[in-house]
Amino acid sequence: MADNTSVAVLGTGIMGAAMARNLARAGLDVRVWNRTRAKAEPLAEDGARVTDTPAEAVDGADVVLTMLHDGPAALETLRAAGTALSPGTVWAQSTTAGIEALGELARFAQEHGLVFVDAPMLGTKAPAEAGQLVVLAAGPGAARELLAPVFEAVGSRTVWVGENGDEGAATRLKLVINSWVLTVTHGAAEAMALAKGLGVAPQEFLDAVAGGPLDMGYLRAKTQALVDGDLTPSFQTRTAEKDARLIVEAGKAAGVRLDVQAAGAERFRRATEQGHGDEDMAASYFASFDEK
Repeated sequence: MADNTSVAVLGTGIMGAAMARNLARAGLDVRVWNRTRAKAEPLAEDGARVTDTPAEAVDGADVVLTMLHDGPAALETLRAAGTALSPGTVWAQSTTAGIEALGELARFAQEHGLVFVDAPMLGTKAPAEAGQLVVLAAGPGAARELLAPVFEAVGSRTVWVGENGDEGAATRLKLVINSWVLTVTHGAAEAMALAKGLGVAPQEFLDAVAGGPLDMGYLRAKTQALVDGDLTPSFQTRTAEKDARLIVEAGKAAGVRLDVQAAGAERFRRATEQGHGDEDMAASYFASFDEK
């Protein structure tokens, strides 16, 4: 059923493009912007209106949804939207921005009279394309009815964790979850690297843990990507490094030392240096070797 809610999606990378496509297919009025316009243009086939500037995208929108690389990129983009932002517009901020940057985004929203909703998404490329993300959200109850068709189009469920987006309850939960996701990714990558070094067939490793408490879907997905040599990104290595560093910073601010996350950020950095930054984060595997 068509919905007359208008949504401006700012950022049409791996996640943003999939979300915009599902919003348009759900019948919402979708306008999209991306720094590299070519990445947004295919969405026109799904009914989205591709715009040249953030200001053009947000003009008259009921909801602005940001899915950009980081907090500074989200802030720069909203500043570029400028006077086209209308007081009372709901801003669903889905960029994984970290706690410090989230505060800057919330202050911008307050200064411009926007209704700020902290709304990071849990999931990667496949669930985004299937409209099966889990939305982690914190914001005022008054915004929830307007956001319902938006979140229903992109996610399988919405977990509301607070009434005030400025407090970052959803962002804090996302960082905790991502700390686990990145840890599992490195564990799979290092186990596969060690198997290669010791002459153990990957399948022997997987068969030995099959069906037990050490087995899990994420292990299977990341090891299969490495076995197949298909590192088409569901979550890019360079983005994973950014998230790992946000997690370490958040822990430090809270008095929590996160040695594994700090080491993991360095693995992602090395893999990116080796040329794997735009590949799936399973490329952490290559950081185990002195690859040129």
